Amino acid sequence: MRFQDQASRSNYLNKEESFMYDREKSFPMEDTCNEARIEFTESGGIVNLVSRRGVIVKLSRSGAVLTMTSKFQLPRNFYLDIVSARIPMIGCLTQRVYPNDVVEARFLRLLSDKDLQRIFVYSTHRNHQGRTLDIYS
Repeated sequence: MRFQDQASRSNYLNKEESFMYDREKSFPMEDTCNEARIEFTESGGIVNLVSRRGVIVKLSRSGAVLTMTSKFQLPRNFYLDIVSARIPMIGCLTQRVYPNDVVEARFLRLLSDKDLQRIFVYSTHRNHQGRTLDIYS
């Protein structure tokens, strides 16, 4: 009985929150179609660097949805290279892997507006056909 009373009381850990996942505002996902490449290490070492290709289907400042064959063991952390827009090494965290070869990832840092616009300029999605790259900003 005494143990049950202690377990039901709240402690200081119940009030703790993570800035990245609890307090960060979520940004709306926008449809896109960009070539992407993920890089990660197999077997936990630095030596065996593996690269896989995919397509970014949705994108926001804080995350992306990728389509790629997920028949391999996708790691928790990986780097995302957006090949078409020449944006290298965005640190990512795997959120979910869906059975239809869709991977939802969260960025470790927010993308800048300049990078986001550059990605949309090089997108082959029909919503981004009229966008141009501003070289003066």
